[in-house]
Amino acid sequence: MSEQVIVGGADGRLVVQPGVMANRHGLVSGATGTGKTVTLQVLAEGFSRLGTPVFITDIKGDLSGLANPGAPHEEIDRRLGAIPLPEYRQRGYPVLFWDLFAERGHPVRTTVSEMGPLLLSNLLQLNDTQTGILYAAFAVADDEGLLLLDLDDLRSMLRWLAENAKALRSEYGNISAASVGAIQRRLLVLEEQGAERFFGEPALAIGDLMQRDFSGNGVISVLHAARLSRESPRLYAAFLMWLLSELFEELPEVGDRDRPEFVLFFDEAHLLFKGMPRTLLEKIEQVVRLVRSKGVGVYFVTQNPLDVPSSVLGQLGLKVQHALRAFTPADRKVVKAVADGFPDGGSEGFEETVTRLGLGEALVSALAENGAPSDGAVTLISPPESQIGPISSERRAEILARSPLKGRYETEIDRESAYEMLAERAKQAAEKAEAEAAREDAAREARKRTTGGRQRQSVAEAMLKSAARSVGSSLGRRLVRGLLGSLLK
Repeated sequence: MSEQVIVGGADGRLVVQPGVMANRHGLVSGATGTGKTVTLQVLAEGFSRLGTPVFITDIKGDLSGLANPGAPHEEIDRRLGAIPLPEYRQRGYPVLFWDLFAERGHPVRTTVSEMGPLLLSNLLQLNDTQTGILYAAFAVADDEGLLLLDLDDLRSMLRWLAENAKALRSEYGNISAASVGAIQRRLLVLEEQGAERFFGEPALAIGDLMQRDFSGNGVISVLHAARLSRESPRLYAAFLMWLLSELFEELPEVGDRDRPEFVLFFDEAHLLFKGMPRTLLEKIEQVVRLVRSKGVGVYFVTQNPLDVPSSVLGQLGLKVQHALRAFTPADRKVVKAVADGFPDGGSEGFEETVTRLGLGEALVSALAENGAPSDGAVTLISPPESQIGPISSERRAEILARSPLKGRYETEIDRESAYEMLAERAKQAAEKAEAEAAREDAAREARKRTTGGRQRQSVAEAMLKSAARSVGSSLGRRLVRGLLGSLLK
């Protein structure tokens, strides 16, 4: 039993996902109120018992209950009577809490450089021209040795590109001020949605998500995402795609193991793929396919399974389908498509079954150890061992206070990066301009003494002196466009 994740019971037998097949990904779907959250909780507990660390997004706040032991309930007793679970005991699980807004968990950050231009352009909803300029900004930053850590760095880099567009054109292409301005406006909108909290340092270390407790249980990282998914769904999606790509890039190849190295549950999966350009979708499909070799299992959670692209659906091993409702012709088409996706052992299909599932029941198909999918079976989902529903704010505070990561991410670090380095370049350029203006003044005075007469300075000379002194006096406060190619911030 230790090498498998118990999903539930059907006809007096256990319905399980073998650990060796658990990195083949999965899907939990169904209408609102049919029991998806409890299924997530049961699966997360199962992987934790295997010793597999889990990352799970908590859209409603209910999954914080994983930290507390469950309480006796007549419905739990009913399920225990129907499902043979000899090792069931009510207990809490090791949990780490995370929150991009740093309100209900440890802060979560990454740097602009780590996010990369592809995910950023999708997050900002840029067109092809603007995306090209964003790629140019990253390329110039790499060539110039400038770190892009936070949004201030990216804004400074974009301004510098606009200032030096003429000099950069031959190597990086045309950089129009209008396109740069459009990107800057998108950044302002993103900042209003709280993204400035997400970009910066210390950046999240993947290793901090892949921990086990002293008993060998996998630690469950719970991302509080209620506010994030509601107020900034594109940032929510970008974070999850970034996390998936980071796992793919950082983890070594592990081959087939008796259990996955790490498992992710992405709730509201439709937000990941909504409006995604084809180029990015192809990358995500590739990562989902290849990340299995890193021992990572990805489980998508959504109301309508057709929200997940068919190219991704075809890669999923475990399918847990809760009830769907068919009130319209469009609904019936969805039900038929979902039912047709389940192996049925030669029966006439599951269309009627899917619409008549009760609360806590699901149509389940898992992979056997030889990789073959089992026939779909109507399954009563196991009761969770931990608390159903959210924990109190006091309990959450207690867990955070004794977290092994306490203090690691709470204080933001602002090391020298593109913002400071470009400002220093601008300062040096301004000082040079002021020194040159002073030398001109001295030379002019020397000529006056030599000729013994007064010379009226030209209009051009007067303008240059005035501008140069203005640059020096306003350093650190404003942007001077078109003068010495400098950026002053």
